[in-house]
This record gives sequence, C-alpha cells and structure tokens, in this order.
Amino acid sequence: MSTTQSERLRGLLEPLVSARDLDLEEVEVTPAGKRRVLRIVVDSDEGVQLDACAELSRAISQSLDESDAMGQTPYVLEVTSPGAERPLTEQRHYRRAIGRLMKAQLVEGGELIARIISVDDEGLDLEVPGVKGRKPTARRLAFKEISKARVEIEFNRKPEGDESKEEA
Repeated sequence: MSTTQSERLRGLLEPLVSARDLDLEEVEVTPAGKRRVLRIVVDSDEGVQLDACAELSRAISQSLDESDAMGQTPYVLEVTSPGAERPLTEQRHYRRAIGRLMKAQLVEGGELIARIISVDDEGLDLEVPGVKGRKPTARRLAFKEISKARVEIEFNRKPEGDESKEEA
C-alpha cells in the first residue's frame, strides 16, 4: 500500500474508530487475486467485542463507499481485533498485557520470558519465572532494551487471585 493511500485511509478511518473509544492499530491492504483485502485492526483497554467490530465495519464500509479512498478495484473489508500473540510495539500494548506472560527479544541478544507486572513511561516491571522449583525473581526492563516482544499463550494459566493458599 502506498504511503499516500495509507495516510488517506488512516485520515478517513481514525475519526470513525476514535468515536467508538477504540485505537486504530493497523491498516493493511494486500492483494488477493483480482481483489484486495483491507484489514483494519482496532483495540482498546477493555478489548474489542464482536458487536463493536461489526458496527465499526458497517460505518467504515459506508464511509469508504462515499469516498474514493480504495479506488475502483474490488476489495474485501475485514475489521478485527489484534490476535492473542500480537506483537507488543507501543506502551499501551504492554499496559494491556499486564498480568500476561511475554517473550521479548533483547537488543543485547538473547530472549526473556517473563510476566508483566506494571508499565510506566520508561519500561516494565517483570516477574521472571523460577526454574526447577526456584522462586520467581523481579526484573526491570527498559523499552529501549527490547528489540521485539509478544504475548505468550498460556494454556494452564491460573486465574488472577487464585494463588494456592497455604494453611498455617
């Protein structure tokens, strides 16, 4: 997608997305045979419900029909929320992942798997899981130390506040 088309689409879509208290995370146009796919990814601190995606999709479709932002070539519109393993690239992404396990590739090399405890303007407070029965350790990681990161899927994650209780 050309920069000009991307800017025009963002300019057209941003007010529609913001009016629903959502963040416009991504706008992507990709060829698909004789058509194109316009994929719009939105998110919020509370997540995005299917009904919100459907309503936004209708509003975007109407707006696109009234403009020439997509030109004359047929396209398929897809409005979605980020996937569970989405990359963490903005501070708000890390904030929304508090309590989740993440895998980070570090600028200095190597990787780190840790649970996000808190986020501020400078970086993250993490809990690094203990190995072989050892207790978890705390670690501070600045955003500038991270080359890329994403949320890790946990299939047997304990619900918040469900720590095993020890009897005295």
